[in-house]
Amino acid sequence: MRLDKFLKVSRLFKRRTVAAEACDRGRVQVNSRPAKSGSKVKVGDEITINFNQRIITVKVLELKEHVTKDEASELYELISNEKVELDDLDELEEF
Repeated sequence: MRLDKFLKVSRLFKRRTVAAEACDRGRVQVNSRPAKSGSKVKVGDEITINFNQRIITVKVLELKEHVTKDEASELYELISNEKVELDDLDELEEF
């Protein structure tokens, strides 16, 4: 499954276009490597998303084309959810 579609289906992003923009700007990594929106995601991959002041890392548990809102969180396991202090943002520009 494409990365941008997984991010949308899992509801980590509200819209696929926003997910694609985040990927193409280098704010998303798959298995510690920068990933473009068309990158393929498989079960077991770790996805790290930089939301400016928050960095979320999830592990892909399941791939589905369509899920209900209640089932979306079952597609991944939250590994970490870190809040980033404003002083640390300069260091994250390279992320």
